[in-house]
Amino acid sequence: MAVDELQAIIQRCQILEESDFRGEDFNLFQVAGQKCLEDGYAAQLLEVIQNEKNKVIIKNMGWNLISPLVRCILAYKQEDDKQEHCLKILDQLVQLCNPKELFLGLLEQIEQTSGEQVCPTVMLLLQPLQTVLLKLQNKKAYSVGLSLAMIMNQLTPLPVPYTKQQIQEDKLGLCRCCNAVVDFAKPFVNEVVKNMEKSSEYNDMELKEELLKFCMKSLKYPLLTDILQDIRELMPLVFIHHKGRRSYWENQEFEDIERKNSADSLACLSYLMFVQHFGINCFPMVFSPSYLLQCNMTHIEDLFESCLLRMEDNSLSHQYLEFRDFINVPQDLVKVMTLCPIEYLRKKSLNMLQLFIDKFDAEGKYTLFRCLLKTSNHAGVQGYIIQKIKDQIHLSLTAHDNVWFTGHHLISLLDLVLFLPEGAETDLLQNSDRIMASLNLLRYLVIKDCESENQTGVWTILAKIEKNFLKPLHVGLNMSKAHYEAEIKNKRENRRDANNSNTVCSLTVSEEKMPAMTTEMQLQVLHSALFTFDLIESVLARVEELIEVKVKAVMAENIKVN
Repeated sequence: MAVDELQAIIQRCQILEESDFRGEDFNLFQVAGQKCLEDGYAAQLLEVIQNEKNKVIIKNMGWNLISPLVRCILAYKQEDDKQEHCLKILDQLVQLCNPKELFLGLLEQIEQTSGEQVCPTVMLLLQPLQTVLLKLQNKKAYSVGLSLAMIMNQLTPLPVPYTKQQIQEDKLGLCRCCNAVVDFAKPFVNEVVKNMEKSSEYNDMELKEELLKFCMKSLKYPLLTDILQDIRELMPLVFIHHKGRRSYWENQEFEDIERKNSADSLACLSYLMFVQHFGINCFPMVFSPSYLLQCNMTHIEDLFESCLLRMEDNSLSHQYLEFRDFINVPQDLVKVMTLCPIEYLRKKSLNMLQLFIDKFDAEGKYTLFRCLLKTSNHAGVQGYIIQKIKDQIHLSLTAHDNVWFTGHHLISLLDLVLFLPEGAETDLLQNSDRIMASLNLLRYLVIKDCESENQTGVWTILAKIEKNFLKPLHVGLNMSKAHYEAEIKNKRENRRDANNSNTVCSLTVSEEKMPAMTTEMQLQVLHSALFTFDLIESVLARVEELIEVKVKAVMAENIKVN
């Protein structure tokens, strides 16, 4: 009988000194105790554990019963007397066992649980684990951090209930478990708060830092935030990315990993504060709206980038562009690219725009390009979009057939590209990026697409291109070059008259008044403009030469045929 076997082992160990316990004794005690539990003798096992004579034995060996004890508790129904006996055994073990060994036993059970048993197991062991941790003298902070990390690792894979009905049902117990975890952490939070209140120079930072790490993970999943406010880290975390922070790791590689993984957590924290107004009542009012926007820009970008990187290229349907947000986002990115004074944010926005475009299917890319060409007034952005159109045309001609970047669809898009907004009077210097990109696109089309095949349709609209783009560009170049050459001549004459090249005056270029400059500096700007016009003229001449060659070749071929 299991109880008799246990009693025999107990009687043998009672006559031994604590230091004389052997590994065999531990194994025999565990096997006999487990058998008592499995055979339904929990009441008798409880009597053995409560016996004062067995106190030393239970202190050293009792923790081995945690695993079978947890299984039995979860297997019995709540109304069952056997479960009540098992719960009392667990309570006795918490009171009697060596804290260090029991801590490891409890943590092992949490680590080994899985599936639907995760929340019941965690809920069962949180209170015993808390009691044991409060008893620990050495490495307490480390043990608290290890416990919280283990709990978090087990909760993270569980499906989150989103709807009101799902939350009420709480099928797996995740909601109840999250609330219990908060209660589990409270005494450790209170310890930190108490020590901080005693001294403004609170030097024992280990426990505080372990709680802070847990909160960072919890902000990502499943959003536990009240601890942050208590340990006075809510505000510092909001500004971490902008101000920088102390490192928790001596190893730079670990620090980089933590920084990367904390991005989503900090984004969640900003959302809770500025959208849901969590902790807003203690938020300092000295920060300007522009400063707060600057601090939050990183979170916005991180969240957007994280969502996009989860998707495969060309997988996002064009139909999503029917939602207004999908049109607003690229337009907002363009605003950051062109108006933001912070360089790294401008570059980041450009990368995000490219990533966003890459995710759409061909029709989606086509729609985005049309939209951005129509809504952006920045020549640099327009030039960038035209380059992306060229890339898509290249894919269509070389890799696979794509109706959106060939034929009549492309002709409609080229109408937005191959023209001058104000004809010959267009400011060529201000629009130089767009013009150069358009000329390079046209040169590519003429080289790659034979008139006989005319896949792109460029030969169909050649007359329109010459009328709306090439001829006005010729006229505009002549006018612009004449104007700037006259300006250069005028500056040189004024310099000779003044006999002083260091005279400071102003200059207007592309309808923008330049900062005060010396005559020499102004001449450099004017010569730079002329160089730009020469570059445009050179590419234009090459395009017209290619067109002429192709047209003559076709005419010659037609003559041979006739």
